[in-house]
Amino acid sequence: MTAMPLLEWTPPEPYPAGGSTFDEARDGARLNAQCKRVHDATVNKGWTTLREISAVTGDPEASISARLRDLRAFGFKVEREYVERGLWRYRVTKE
Repeated sequence: MTAMPLLEWTPPEPYPAGGSTFDEARDGARLNAQCKRVHDATVNKGWTTLREISAVTGDPEASISARLRDLRAFGFKVEREYVERGLWRYRVTKE
């Protein structure tokens, strides 16, 4: 079996989010597209902060943090490292 190039990866559909406020019809496509943007901006790109990812994707830092958790659930390795004064940086790779 040939591995799919990483930039061709897409999040699962329907988007497997949960919670009482999640509505697939309203939120699914938006979260799917956001996760794809965060994936493409981070996988195998080295260490980066939420602010740097936000500058590339245009997405809010809190949303990026949530999508990083989703990427972890989808089988990616998401490492974090403390920088200073509450600043963290992240590195995402495919396990």
